[in-house]
Amino acid sequence: MLLKNSKILIIDDDTDVLTAVKLLLKQEAKEVVTEKNPENILNLLSKNHFDLILLDMNFNSSVNTGNEGFFWLRKIKESGVNTMVVMITAYGDIDLAVRSVKEGASDFIVKPWHNERLITSLGELLKGKKKLNQQINDSKEKSSAEIITESSEAMQDILYKIQKVAPTEANILILGENGTGKDLAARAIHDQSIRKDGPFIKVDMGALTESLFESELFGHKKGAFTGASEDRAGRFEAAQGGTLFLDEIGNISLQQQSKLLSVLQNRQINRIGSNEIINIDIRLICATNLPLHLLANENRFRKDLIYRINTVDILMPALRNRGDDIILLANHFLKVYAAKYSKPLSSLTQKTKEKLKDYPYPGNVRELQYAMERAVIMSEGNELLPQDILFSQLEGKMEIPEQNNSNLGQLEKKTILKVIEKNNGNITKAAQELGLTRTALYRRLNKYEI
Repeated sequence: MLLKNSKILIIDDDTDVLTAVKLLLKQEAKEVVTEKNPENILNLLSKNHFDLILLDMNFNSSVNTGNEGFFWLRKIKESGVNTMVVMITAYGDIDLAVRSVKEGASDFIVKPWHNERLITSLGELLKGKKKLNQQINDSKEKSSAEIITESSEAMQDILYKIQKVAPTEANILILGENGTGKDLAARAIHDQSIRKDGPFIKVDMGALTESLFESELFGHKKGAFTGASEDRAGRFEAAQGGTLFLDEIGNISLQQQSKLLSVLQNRQINRIGSNEIINIDIRLICATNLPLHLLANENRFRKDLIYRINTVDILMPALRNRGDDIILLANHFLKVYAAKYSKPLSSLTQKTKEKLKDYPYPGNVRELQYAMERAVIMSEGNELLPQDILFSQLEGKMEIPEQNNSNLGQLEKKTILKVIEKNNGNITKAAQELGLTRTALYRRLNKYEI
């Protein structure tokens, strides 16, 4: 039914492909538009809304990138349209197609395709998008454990990526500042995976000393060392059949990294004091607050381990880049803490909302949550007033001292320019490092006339 109501754009320089796909889909979709020249894509998108775009990976065009599909995929994403893109690829280019999914494509199809399978796949994509939008609408009534499902573009991108990767067995690396909800994202991936009925085991890697590392992760036998009074299973065994979440993976030493890499490569462990080999069956999710470029420093982290844990990476956006999510989250916490402390509070004044939106939140969602709890406790009226909102001096002055909005704007502009220069003008990479969507970054470029 969803496919019946959809409008589809097909872009391929092969006339036979265009004809075949149009003949197949015109009976299934509301409208099918074909285009041979990819340079007409942006013009078509400016005049029409498409529910799906089928885009070829290679064209005989003036764009000489070697992989024209990536170029036009970026152009579509940068245009800001809310449209799913499915890449069309030859069998020999499957690796490139997988890479395109990492860079924002919704899926890929391989030539020659099976007609019924193609129709089913496109229908499932549209169904998944509708379900995602419903999740976003329902999220306002959910608990704080599900509060990552909010309405900003940045979070919609995250939710869609979670929906795509969760059913797979791919290892996931979640990046983001402290307080952005990396642990909630990990839990959401587990809850939507085929392992959802298995255990979800979280390990704070930063809290493990050298002496505890192997015992905590791999377990030990009785008598293996002083204090080992009984056999003990490690976290890998505890996570059998489920998900192992290694939080703050960037904090472990090179020696610990070597031990972890060996286990992940062989999918086997030995408890300390035992020669018995135990096969492990886990889905691995890792998280760190380090930017990926710092994590890739070989003096700090082994590159072979990064490749092992980072089949797909998810960058959790900072709260300051999530727009109206700040108010949605604030209202959620207001409701939670008003009930907890039996306060008659029911709303935020307009000036309170403005104060909340103007703050940069170095502590992200966690800082907002604590600020709202304090405000509810101290408030004496039915509305939360600006003077009720006091941000922690520990967080608030960590990176950004008290400044007016103009100074904050100049700081943001300088930061954007520095990151773009660092990435040699690559907007996609710059946006990822800044924790923004490409669309959000372009809005800031226009705002600051960069």
